[in-house]
Amino acid sequence: MLTSCVAHKDIVYFQGESMPAKSLREINNKPYRLQVDDILSIDIKAPNDELIQVFKNNSIPQSTAQVTQSMYYFSGYSVDKQGFITIPYLNKINVLGFTTKEVAEKIETELGKYFKNLSDIFVSVKLAGIKYTILGEVAKPGNNVLFQNNVSIVEAIANAGDIPVTGDKKNVEVLRRGIDGVQKFHIDLTQMQAFGSDIFYIQPNDIINVPALPQKTIGTGITGTQTLSTVVSVLSLLTTTYLLIKSL
Repeated sequence: MLTSCVAHKDIVYFQGESMPAKSLREINNKPYRLQVDDILSIDIKAPNDELIQVFKNNSIPQSTAQVTQSMYYFSGYSVDKQGFITIPYLNKINVLGFTTKEVAEKIETELGKYFKNLSDIFVSVKLAGIKYTILGEVAKPGNNVLFQNNVSIVEAIANAGDIPVTGDKKNVEVLRRGIDGVQKFHIDLTQMQAFGSDIFYIQPNDIINVPALPQKTIGTGITGTQTLSTVVSVLSLLTTTYLLIKSL
């Protein structure tokens, strides 16, 4: 009965001692490098807006509150299967494996073919939100998009309604597609060391899976009271069955 209950240590986040500030600063210091099917938001600015209007996409609202992922799907710049994006009047630009900063520099180089002075032109390249899929023991499984530069796995799970008592916080899985194929990672969210994990910050198109605890599969109950009730019910059934058989 005791082993079938969910222990307190299995449901509490971030147990243990605090991590040193130096270690926290070193978390995920490497910038994200673009993959196929990523969608980019590209903005080009200049003192004379008419000069660059032909290169700009004005179909996306300027207010962040009005922006949705579907708008970026139709109006953003998607990385094709060969790793290129296409901007009107510019050559196809290879962005696969490059950072957003490097892509901005590439676009500036292409614009240099049309403008003599590039010092007045500013190019901004951002991911059009970080899209991820979350499955398993969460309140709201499905696809989610957060319009942030970085999204931690904690924010991703909180956005999905948190992990219930039946979810295994010690063995959260992250499936990530890369150049070498799909990799599976594990992170223990009950320990402070999770902040130092290489997958504490998710990447676009990650799949997060929260497995169920064995207690849910067995069905004996999550709390001590539920387990005791299950045991009493089983004993009552066995006793009743025995008495009925004996009375025949």
